[in-house]
Amino acid sequence: MGIEIERKFLVIGEAWKQGDGEFISQGYLNRDPARTVRVRVKGQQAWLTIKGLSSGASRAEFEYPIPLLDAHQLLALCEGPRVEKIRRLVPFAGMNWEVDEFLGDNTGLVVAELELDTAEQFFETPPWLGREVTDDPRYFNSQLACRPYQSWPTT
Repeated sequence: MGIEIERKFLVIGEAWKQGDGEFISQGYLNRDPARTVRVRVKGQQAWLTIKGLSSGASRAEFEYPIPLLDAHQLLALCEGPRVEKIRRLVPFAGMNWEVDEFLGDNTGLVVAELELDTAEQFFETPPWLGREVTDDPRYFNSQLACRPYQSWPTT
C-alpha cells in the first residue's frame, strides 16, 4: 500500500514564483473523504489516483498512469467542475515544494505542498509560507471542486 505524507500551507507574497510551471486539470469521480478517486491530466500524461481517509498528514494513496484519451473520457464523468492550476516545483533547503496557483473559480488561492518520508521529518520553512492548512478540509482539491475558493465568505 502506498502512503502519502504531505504538509500543506498557504503561500504569501510572490518570492515563490520561479519558471512557468505546468498546467494541471483534474476532476473527481468520487469525493467521499474515505476514498477519493481523482483523474489528473498534466501535459500529455494522465493518472488515476485513489486516496484514503486522511489521518493528520498521512493517508493511503494509489496512483496509476492511464492513457490520455481515457483520462479525457473519465474527466467527462467527474462530479462537479474541474480543478485547474499551475504547478511550480520550487526548491528550498534541499526539499522540492509543489506550489499550486489555482485558476477559474479558485483564482486567488496559492498553496504549497511538501511530501515527506515520515510524519516527523524535519524541514525548513521558506519565507513565503503562510499558515498551515494540512488539517483543513476546505483546502483539499476534492473540496475545491465542489466549493471553490471564490465562493468562500470573506472575513
